[in-house]
Amino acid sequence: MAEEGSWIAIVDDDRSVLRALTRLLRGRAFHVRTYESAQQFLGALPDGLPECLIVDQQMPEMTGLELFQNLTRRGLQIPTIIITAYTDNGLRQRCESAGAIAFLSKPLQDTSLFAAIEDAYRRGGKRGHEPLQV
Repeated sequence: MAEEGSWIAIVDDDRSVLRALTRLLRGRAFHVRTYESAQQFLGALPDGLPECLIVDQQMPEMTGLELFQNLTRRGLQIPTIIITAYTDNGLRQRCESAGAIAFLSKPLQDTSLFAAIEDAYRRGGKRGHEPLQV
């Protein structure tokens, strides 16, 4: 369960992925906000920062890695999980080198996703977050 007031942002241009991840995470008592593009997420930054960002790599206009790098250049350290339907070891290495928490392949495995989210919460420094029951 997530600490009250903290939330997870999901950025994916596929509405079915947004719906599925939202249901999965809300079923574990996480607060979730969804965005259909990197630009939409960036536009919402004045409303506050998420505890964790889950972002699709393959999106039009700005990829997940480009969004993560954009945030880093702005000095915003949001623990980020990059998800993709395309397995590419070179891309995985670039994402990990850039500082992403995890690089996960679709279809997502619940255990891998929740382990990455737990790591994101740990790195984000929130206190009172209970360990996930996977």
